[in-house]
Amino acid sequence: MPPSQRLSSLGLMLPTMRVPVGNFIMARRYGDLLFLSGQGPTTADGLKMTGKVGAEVSIDEAYGHARLVTLNLLAAIDAHLGSIDQVDAIVKVLGFVNAAPDFGDHPAVINGCSDLLIDIFGKACGQHARAAIGAGSLPSGITVEIEMVVGCRA
Repeated sequence: MPPSQRLSSLGLMLPTMRVPVGNFIMARRYGDLLFLSGQGPTTADGLKMTGKVGAEVSIDEAYGHARLVTLNLLAAIDAHLGSIDQVDAIVKVLGFVNAAPDFGDHPAVINGCSDLLIDIFGKACGQHARAAIGAGSLPSGITVEIEMVVGCRA
């Protein structure tokens, strides 16, 4: 089943790709790689998920925020390549968690992204290299920011 159909079978839809808020683009293709700019957990109506994970935001809530970020990243892929079905492999995920100073379970939060990617693309295409990093702050106080590198079909 193609990734776009798996997405639908999960009851999920891609949002409209967000417009950059600075002097950058959301995606840049170089050869067979597509580099995606970092995105945060913003809903279709522009609501940003904010707060410190491990303080006022739970791991489960932040896991959901990472899933939301993933849908935003997939929207950028879809807009740039014409379809998420053009992804050959998820190569790398880099996740940042706006964490309380004593929080140490960053990987559990970024699993929200990794788990969804495997659900949509399967293990062969969806498994990826990854880093999950704690940050003292993120833009606008968002809980999670994730960037990604994907391999594309020609």
